[in-house]
Amino acid sequence: MAAGIDDISVYIPKLYVDTEDFAQARDVDIDKMRKGLGIYQMAIADNNQDPACLAANATYKIMKRNDIHPKDVGRLYISTESSFDESKAMNAYVVGMLEQVYGPGTFGHCGGVETKFACVSGSYALYDNLNWIRAGEADSQYALVVVSDIAKYDLGSSGEMTQGAGAVAMLLSDDPHLLTFDPKVTATSISDEYDFYRPFGKDTPIVHGQYSNLLYLLQVRKALDLYKKKVLSTKLITPGPDESILDYIDYLNMHLPYSAMGRKALAYLLRHEWRHLPRWKSLIEKIGMAEPVAQHPGTIETILANPEFIKDDSKFNRLLMETDEFIDIYEKKLSSSLIASKMIGNLYTASLYLGLRSSLEYEHRKGVDLAGKRVGFGSYGSGSSAMVFSGVITEEYADVVSKMNLDSEMKNRRRLTLDEYELLHRGQMPLTESILSGDGEFILTDVNKSNSERQYVFKS
Repeated sequence: MAAGIDDISVYIPKLYVDTEDFAQARDVDIDKMRKGLGIYQMAIADNNQDPACLAANATYKIMKRNDIHPKDVGRLYISTESSFDESKAMNAYVVGMLEQVYGPGTFGHCGGVETKFACVSGSYALYDNLNWIRAGEADSQYALVVVSDIAKYDLGSSGEMTQGAGAVAMLLSDDPHLLTFDPKVTATSISDEYDFYRPFGKDTPIVHGQYSNLLYLLQVRKALDLYKKKVLSTKLITPGPDESILDYIDYLNMHLPYSAMGRKALAYLLRHEWRHLPRWKSLIEKIGMAEPVAQHPGTIETILANPEFIKDDSKFNRLLMETDEFIDIYEKKLSSSLIASKMIGNLYTASLYLGLRSSLEYEHRKGVDLAGKRVGFGSYGSGSSAMVFSGVITEEYADVVSKMNLDSEMKNRRRLTLDEYELLHRGQMPLTESILSGDGEFILTDVNKSNSERQYVFKS
């Protein structure tokens, strides 16, 4: 049975910090943020918002747009790493908000859980619900997978310049109008790591940035190797002698802690895929240096302990990314997926799917016929796990994509001053106050000081 995405909605808070203001306040080179990291603006949640509000707003938007009623929804999953409750799942909070609009008990039949595995958890939730549909359990009902996060780092830390907030809701069905996922080829990799984690009671993570970036690349590569084996065994793709699996992926969507990381991941995967192909020799000649080789056994620890290798490898990567071959693939397969991230920032679980939304919209704007194009996904979650999977854009995609307009959705955003941003970051504003009113949205109105119970309202 086919299973895939019918539609995608995005909810982005209406507040943002501009990198011009941030760079000046933190005495950071703005070129490092804009050219180096690919960050121009960071979406910031208001004082009357939390990850459950963001998720509810994205869900309500997609239900209204598709005239979906609660009885039509069989499952509602929320994936997040910004959870504020260690027992009660976030989808219960979202159901409570939605029932303020649709009526008490209207979602009473709807199953679901909150999933957690850092930024990859949305992909696991997607996979579980696709299999629920493929198994025939959906019985013509939809599944909703919602990824929602507030990426928050300590003030003054290196991670502070890679913040963001937002939610993406995906409507899944057995007759998808946007993208059908390839069956039996999803691949995973996992290991126990401490690259990025948030202990109980802490609202900002502990981050080992360089270590985490390397783990991201290695785990995705391992998952890609398994994906290739599955693709070949199912005969989904049959590459020729001088061909790579990536030659058969029309668009790539990578996890984006910041947009430039997608470009680095593409370079890494191309190196891994191309170095044993005939084309590699002529590319090395263009680059003008041999590819650096890590000391045996090439673990992350031996790489990090060898600064000369890191320096040489970084130089090689930079030269590779300047070649016509790389630029051509980057522009065709990846660049459109990075546009939204530059305007919004890091969305943790939602970053991969914001990239998909961005790719579909901006490629469609170019006039490209997307029907039948294969999309590859490289999903990563710290801790650490990766998933690689793929899907094909449907013939009916234009009916959905033509209605997408991120520029319009974000045109009324308000630029925060750094004082306002820091006030929100520190949580020093009374809950009864906020920068914006939240009209037409679900907002947080109270958190009980004695038992932490939360109250929400749809502010019409």
